[in-house]
Amino acid sequence: MKKRLWERFFCCVCCAIVSSWMTACVGGAERKYYEGAQLYQQHCSNCHMEDGQGLEALYPPLAQSDWLETVGVSAACVVRNGLKGAIVVNGVEYGMAMPAQEKLSAVEITNILNYIHNAWGNERAFISLSEVEKTLEACAAQ
Repeated sequence: MKKRLWERFFCCVCCAIVSSWMTACVGGAERKYYEGAQLYQQHCSNCHMEDGQGLEALYPPLAQSDWLETVGVSAACVVRNGLKGAIVVNGVEYGMAMPAQEKLSAVEITNILNYIHNAWGNERAFISLSEVEKTLEACAAQ
């Protein structure tokens, strides 16, 4: 009887370990930028929408955005300080000001950038915290 209970316990533990390992492998790409996705949802999705498509002629898309690809890590300055004036994204001009997100930390901005640079078909190399910190220092000095 004790042996049978032990076998069941061992089997349950093994199944739990394998199941969590498989979930991590299968969902790895989705889970990789989880913190950035959460922060994006909280601070950015009202304007840029959950799917990164933007809002018609008001707010530019982040999905498949040529502008985002061009600015790269400098987008950290846009997140921190906002943006005023017209920009052209994928051939469309957008003039709505973007509010500053001054309360976001460099870590939070890094997480957001890594998420938006790798969501909705965007593909960019990982941005390090030190890159974002250097960029934020440079734009603060201007």
